[in-house]
Amino acid sequence: MSTQTPSNNKGSSLWNDAWFRLRQNKLSMAGLVVIVIMILLCFVGRWLVPHDPRHQQLDQKFESSSAEHWLGMDQLGRDLFVRILDGGQISLLVAILATILTVTVGVIYGGIAGYVGGRTHAVMMRIVDGLLAMPFLIIVILFRELISAQLGNAEEWFVQTLGWKIEMVRRISNLIPLILAIAAFGWLTMGRIVCSSAAAVTKLEFIEAARSLGLSHRRILFRHILPNIMGPVIIYATLTIPTFILYEATLSFIGLGIEPPNASWGTLIKEGANYLETRPSLLLFPAAFFSVTLFAFNFLGDGLRDALDPKSSKD
Repeated sequence: MSTQTPSNNKGSSLWNDAWFRLRQNKLSMAGLVVIVIMILLCFVGRWLVPHDPRHQQLDQKFESSSAEHWLGMDQLGRDLFVRILDGGQISLLVAILATILTVTVGVIYGGIAGYVGGRTHAVMMRIVDGLLAMPFLIIVILFRELISAQLGNAEEWFVQTLGWKIEMVRRISNLIPLILAIAAFGWLTMGRIVCSSAAAVTKLEFIEAARSLGLSHRRILFRHILPNIMGPVIIYATLTIPTFILYEATLSFIGLGIEPPNASWGTLIKEGANYLETRPSLLLFPAAFFSVTLFAFNFLGDGLRDALDPKSSKD
């Protein structure tokens, strides 16, 4: 029985073909469904549950699962399910926003290096090599502390001048250093990938034709080169999100990430680890959400790689 293929009667674009191949990958589609469900739960479902993740009811601490509290209560009598959804908001926001910054910087930097070539390319890539040689997590920790130290005055200005609520300001100011610290050194691999892809595209005939027509370097780079290397960028970006979720969880687990009363999956896992012998559910439930999300993004990333670069799936 022959495998179904897109109709040959109509022209089919690269993206239509990629979507068709992606739909054939059941694990990738399952990962996509899980990601959508997780995002809806954390960013929509969180506000539909009538419990405050910071409200403490010490008389109900360690309470078991019930119709009102689906996953029970934690060590301070807070609803664990709402805490997990609230923590998922922060973990996903940190990862997604840091990935957006990473992709933006990496694509522009790598695109310029690959397009210009020559000595400029060599110098720009040696800078990347030097930064890649540094211990990533240690540099991120130091950079985060440096940024955090500069945010004190900004918090007061937002509260006193603009009248923002102190809880919201502190929640945002807690995220910004982590996002900037991860993105500041997370773009390096993206820059190398884009540089090599841009250098290859620059040698193609349609780029020579664009140059002969007198198009500006900026137009050639942003209208002709970068759109043609979006496949590898999308693949790497999808695989970067779970990596950054893991970085955030690692930093939060060792106490250098999200600060109380805010929570992330990393801080919830850290808190649950303290009660592993007596209340394992405090660790297992947030760890399950964390692990399922990581697997989903990895499955989707693998599927996108095979869909956008069919040759790689045959190697």
